[in-house]
Amino acid sequence: MTGLTNQETTEVHGNVEVRAFMFLRKIFNERNWPTPYFFKLERECNAMELAEMLDLPLERIEAVFINGKANPFSEETMIQPGDRIAFLPPGMPGPYRAMLGIKKL
Repeated sequence: MTGLTNQETTEVHGNVEVRAFMFLRKIFNERNWPTPYFFKLERECNAMELAEMLDLPLERIEAVFINGKANPFSEETMIQPGDRIAFLPPGMPGPYRAMLGIKKL
């Protein structure tokens, strides 16, 4: 896993900007990862592969935002170097699910 400090990211291309919400955020805090966490991604991958690279629990992720758009958390959801990513766990309250576009992805 190649994590970079916020300062290092300004000179390095090919990073993804990663955020997490609710209890997934606790994992980031436990690892002392800054918000956002910048991860060096050298090739296109799917959302599940990125979560595995970050050692996140796959069963605790329901959706992923890519550049501000909600997407299903699946092998078909592709991530490119330079994307902004946010992992969302299940359990987001109903009204927020609709507002965020994850009512039934």
